[in-house]
Amino acid sequence: MTDTTAPWTASVTVRPQNPRLVDWLEQALGPEASREVPRAHAELRRSSDSSLELRISARDSGAMRAALNTYLGWIHLALATARAADRPVVDPASSTDLRSA
Repeated sequence: MTDTTAPWTASVTVRPQNPRLVDWLEQALGPEASREVPRAHAELRRSSDSSLELRISARDSGAMRAALNTYLGWIHLALATARAADRPVVDPASSTDLRSA
């Protein structure tokens, strides 16, 4: 007989091109991972200086799907925000970088 109480588990490792983003990503996701959620649990772990591992365990497949979708969305948003913040902000009228003006 299969044990129906065994949790679903998933592990996601994020290795951004810029290793400095690992600290920032850990700080951004940390408060969410520490929250109490009834059917799922998330844990962040530094697997190296240049990567962050997210481990999720859930009671059922629906909770796992919801947790994975949520965390993957937050990771995507955080990394996209970092990329956008790293680009020069150019005034289209003068082609001048507005951050240095």
